Amino acid sequence: MNFNIVKREMDVSEHNTTQVAVIGAGPVGLAAAAHLAERGLDFVVLEAGPGVAAAIDEWRHVKLFSPWRYDIDSAARRLLDQAGWVEPDLAALPNGGDLIDYYLEPLAKTPELTNRIRYDAPVVAVTKVGFDRIRTAGREDAPFLLRLADGTELQATAIIDAAGTWRRPNVLGGSGIPARGEEAAAEHLSHALPDVLGRDRERFAGRRTAVVGAGHSAATTLLDLGELAEQVPGTEVVWVVRGTSQARTYGGGAADELPARGALGSRLQKLVQSGRVELVSSFRTEAIALTEDGRVELAAGDQRVIADTVVNSTGFRPDTEMVGELRLDLDPILGSTRALAPLIDPNQHSCGTVPPHGVEELTHPEAGYYAIGAKSYGRAPTFLLATGYEQARSVVAAVAGDWEAARDVQLDLPETGVCSSNNASEPRGLATGIAGGLLTVIDEPATAQSGCCN
Repeated sequence: MNFNIVKREMDVSEHNTTQVAVIGAGPVGLAAAAHLAERGLDFVVLEAGPGVAAAIDEWRHVKLFSPWRYDIDSAARRLLDQAGWVEPDLAALPNGGDLIDYYLEPLAKTPELTNRIRYDAPVVAVTKVGFDRIRTAGREDAPFLLRLADGTELQATAIIDAAGTWRRPNVLGGSGIPARGEEAAAEHLSHALPDVLGRDRERFAGRRTAVVGAGHSAATTLLDLGELAEQVPGTEVVWVVRGTSQARTYGGGAADELPARGALGSRLQKLVQSGRVELVSSFRTEAIALTEDGRVELAAGDQRVIADTVVNSTGFRPDTEMVGELRLDLDPILGSTRALAPLIDPNQHSCGTVPPHGVEELTHPEAGYYAIGAKSYGRAPTFLLATGYEQARSVVAAVAGDWEAARDVQLDLPETGVCSSNNASEPRGLATGIAGGLLTVIDEPATAQSGCCN
């Protein structure tokens, strides 16, 4: 009886062994898959959602800052071209839905990728077979073990973690931990970038909404709420920020070398000046409570903000719990690798000044594990999609043993850092700070000033 059990486990293990496991089927994860396919490596892509880029699907209504020509990975383009893909107008600005419908879904259906992607396959834990974090002897020869939410396990010789950060928003508490009562008020709290003018309209129409955060996703939600207030009487909007100055959010207006960002900030500033958006500054949320009439109250010292719904636009952080048994060297402030941290520190860098980087800056003590894309940046709000594509190319080259290509990191960006668009007058979106195709929706975190793209 015991022998039969062991035999079945061995069969499952052998069936679920691959050379490379890619976590996440978003744009950076699929870029890694495209490069792996080109190099003829065995791989599987594990996507937590029911389809490609499930996180982006939640903000498909939001327009990107950058035009199509900056949003497409080179290896992905080659696979798509072989499949007869008709590319979109490279000068046009896609929204999140366009990115999925016209780029990522066709890419996932190419012959090289279609049978390599597992959907509804969230990874809940990663370790080394037979090794916890303490044990050393023989560790480098042990394969990685990935456990999925349904209990399925598979092994891999290398892991490229492109899981992103969308599922891990920062808390509303102004000191980096949840405010008192935050969890109890969860049903009154909205994730960043709700579709205020579309599918989520009923939640906000004719009600009072507080938006917390000083980044561009907060700005987009505020602009949408301002438009909704013009359409539906009784719709009220309050903007809650931790700082005393909104200059970073407003930007340079017409003088901003990033037209889309300048237009976004200018429109928000006019809304505040007109009184259609109430501004509450120097507010660091300490407690959240429900009122007798079922509304939510934010408290900071003697200050109070009461609303029907609170939109959390305070940024994101990576999930490192699932890789807790791996030996990772994380910067204590940002949560990126220590080598990458000084290159992306938002106190020193905007998205346009982050230098190109690849496998050398992304390597951990645990050989074979690489976090790329938004997750590689930890809490830094300066990630570029174009940078993520170059990370994927460099890491895959290293996994393939082509160290010359892996170390030849190059990224050709316009002087604006690809934060600009060719259509700054668009009335909606332009919010996710898509700098070079930034696909993390980023905002000012509690521990850093916002960069150019948040």
